[in-house]
Amino acid sequence: MITVYGIPNCNTVKKAITWLKEGGFDFDFHDFKKKGVTAEKLNEWCDVFGWENILNKKGTTWKKLSPEEQLVAKDQDGAVQILLKYTSAIKRPVIEKDGKAILLSFHEDQYRALLK
Repeated sequence: MITVYGIPNCNTVKKAITWLKEGGFDFDFHDFKKKGVTAEKLNEWCDVFGWENILNKKGTTWKKLSPEEQLVAKDQDGAVQILLKYTSAIKRPVIEKDGKAILLSFHEDQYRALLK
């Protein structure tokens, strides 16, 4: 089973979902703006991809944080604290297959290699 974690208005999430639908994949969508995300789940993703990759420092949410809030994210524990509070700062989508995180963001070649 495939689970797509993200927010529905994100262009990268839209691209991933379109690719999955066109490929005939069944998946569940987890909107972490509405359903939230746990510290345990964030730590799992950080262990797979690295906390520096899960925390989207290029996005608007990060850029709007105060310098003090940004300083909190100096390590994985701090990043998880920020991501729990500001879920829009999570790089997305995160794709899990059978409960394990396998893909971050959308790169068609990676999707093709890991899902087909």
